[in-house]
Amino acid sequence: MSSSAPQDTGHRLWSVDEHLADVLGAVRPLEPIELQLLDAQGCVLVEDVTVPVALPPFDNSSMDGYAVRTADVQGASEEFPAVLTVIGDVAAGSGELPTVGPGEAARIMTGAPLPPGAEAVVPVEWTDGGTGGGAAAGMTPASAAPEQAGGEVRVHRAAEARAHVRARGSDVQAGDLALAAGTVLGPPQIALLAAIGRGTVRVRPRPRVVVLSTGSELVQPGEPLTSGTIYDSNSFALAAAARDAGAIAYRVGAVADDADTLRSTIEDQLIRADLLVTTGGVSVGAYDVVKEALSSVGSASSAGSADPGEDDVEVDATRMDFRKLAMQPGKPQGFGTIGPDHTPLLALPGNPVSSYVSFELFVRPAIRTLMGLPESEVRRPSVRAVLKADEALGSPAGRRQFLRGKYDAESGTVSPVGGSGSHLIAALAHADSLMVVPEEVTSVEPGTELEVVLLG
Repeated sequence: MSSSAPQDTGHRLWSVDEHLADVLGAVRPLEPIELQLLDAQGCVLVEDVTVPVALPPFDNSSMDGYAVRTADVQGASEEFPAVLTVIGDVAAGSGELPTVGPGEAARIMTGAPLPPGAEAVVPVEWTDGGTGGGAAAGMTPASAAPEQAGGEVRVHRAAEARAHVRARGSDVQAGDLALAAGTVLGPPQIALLAAIGRGTVRVRPRPRVVVLSTGSELVQPGEPLTSGTIYDSNSFALAAAARDAGAIAYRVGAVADDADTLRSTIEDQLIRADLLVTTGGVSVGAYDVVKEALSSVGSASSAGSADPGEDDVEVDATRMDFRKLAMQPGKPQGFGTIGPDHTPLLALPGNPVSSYVSFELFVRPAIRTLMGLPESEVRRPSVRAVLKADEALGSPAGRRQFLRGKYDAESGTVSPVGGSGSHLIAALAHADSLMVVPEEVTSVEPGTELEVVLLG
């Protein structure tokens, strides 16, 4: 796209694959940055992380109970319990540890280090808890009965060596690979990083995606409708889809069908966008203003003066293509870069289903590419499934059709949900997949195997 002004390449039909390749060819992963752990959630790791210290770093108890020598409890039973002298408590975080000698035991808490001399832990339920009665249900809190850190305990069952002991390094050993580059950091991965002492991590940041819907007929949910108006659903759907893809999404309220207003809004949003998405205004109608607005975004300073002041921001010329794709829904599409940083902008059609399908096919892969994910994780997964329907499904010749479907993994079948209309948003809400009908196919009989793109 070498031209500085938008190009309408509608004289030919682009294939879905050509358009996607064009989009991904212009998108590069974001530069890595160092982030605090919680700020890195959802980001992609750019370096291998190795374990500096073993986990756990010391032998510790997996139960609340008593640390003992195995010889002292050998043959113990309820009828003939082993009677041991309690020499103190070992709590999680304990520093100096008592040494357990012959005939002795130490009260020990879950996670506490195994004291010297001890070979196993007997759960408190296997003992009388130092009360002199029957089997204990639990330990008396140390603050309530500190004297029970001494005295005697009766053990009713034998224990093998290392019983209820979590060995040092049983989770990971020092030098092990904790997480490989390319890992998306979710809660378990954040937990592991914290456990091995990492306070920060080097990642590619989550892309910032700004979503704008266009149309003077659009009203925000919660406001009253007037004659000829409808609620703006596209910006909500696409912002939610961007978040689902892994981005930080900013939703801009609907912009009226005025080129100057749209142009100004887009320029204002560039400061916080790694990717811009518009919906509506890309077809051939008299009020499809996206083409008109993008024909001159940044052609002068934001103030429009020949001698911009220091508060004015100069924006590079737009490079946009508007084209028709051999697909249904979603035939009209726009793509290019905008502003001084050449921020990618995808202009999607305004019909709700067209907009959402276009997002899944083109915007989601762009977001995942910005994140730095491997190619195998850029697109939605797809499977082969058998069409389960009452009648054949029609499809226009020369168009790749994407029909909403309900996929049944157990039976390997997919059923249509709703019709093919690009305005049928209710059907979209109940679909979990897209059935793909190839360009050369005009009718799909029940029982035919199809490609199915999984949305969940």
